[in-house]
Amino acid sequence: MNAPNPPYVPLSQAAWYRRGLRASAALPAVILAATFIGIGSVCADYGMPLAWALLATLLIWAGPAHLILVGGLGSGASWVALALTVGLSSVRLLPMVVSLLPYLRLKDRHPLIAALCAHMVAISIWVEGLRLLPQVDAEGRVPFFLGLGTGLLASAVGSTAVGYGLAGIIPNAFAAGLLFLTPIFFLLSLFTTARMLSDRLAIGIGFFGLLLASLAGDGLELLYAGLGGGTLAYALGRIRRARAVS
Repeated sequence: MNAPNPPYVPLSQAAWYRRGLRASAALPAVILAATFIGIGSVCADYGMPLAWALLATLLIWAGPAHLILVGGLGSGASWVALALTVGLSSVRLLPMVVSLLPYLRLKDRHPLIAALCAHMVAISIWVEGLRLLPQVDAEGRVPFFLGLGTGLLASAVGSTAVGYGLAGIIPNAFAAGLLFLTPIFFLLSLFTTARMLSDRLAIGIGFFGLLLASLAGDGLELLYAGLGGGTLAYALGRIRRARAVS
C-alpha cells in the first residue's frame, strides 16, 4: 500500500519572508545592482555625500527619480521644484501598485504594512511580483513580497555605495551605460509577459512612437509616446474585442 501523504503544514509568516529573500537573489537583483552602481557613481561625480546618496536610494527607490534629484541639486534647482519633479516622476509607479493589489490581498493588514508594500514597488519587484506571487499561498504573499522587496532594496543600497566608491575609477561612459540596464530589462520583461493584444500593441506603438515623437524636439516625446501610444493601443484592442463578440 502507498504511504499516506503527509498533512499540509502551512508556513509561518517568517518562513514566507525568508523565501522572498531567497527569491530576490536572481537576475533582477544583478541588473538592479549594476544600475545602482552607475547611480552611485553619478552621485559621487555631483558631490552628493554618501549618506545622502544611500538615503535617497532607500527612500526614493527609483533610478530615474534619483537621477532627477542628483541632477537638480547639481544645477542649483530649488527644493520645492525638485520635490515636485521627483513626485511627478514617481507617479508612473502608481499603476504598478494597483496591478499588484489583487495578488497581495491587503484588506486585513495594518495600514503601515500596506504603505510599506506600496513603497517597495518599483520596476524590478513589479515584474518579479507578477511572476512569483501567483505561485505563493494567499496568506504568505505579503511577507513573501516584503522579503523580495527587502532583498532587492538591499542590493540597490549596497550597489549605490559600491558605485560611489568606484567613482573616478570606472569610465563615465560605462557608468552611464549601466543606467540603461533596468529599462532594457523592463522592456524585455514586458514583451515576455504580455498576454493581451492591447499589451503588445502598447509596447510596439510606444517604442516606435517614441522615435517619431523625438523628431518634434519639444521635450514631450515621452508624453506623446506613452499617453498617445497607450490610448491608441487600448482603442484598437477594444475595437478588436467588439468585432470578435459581434
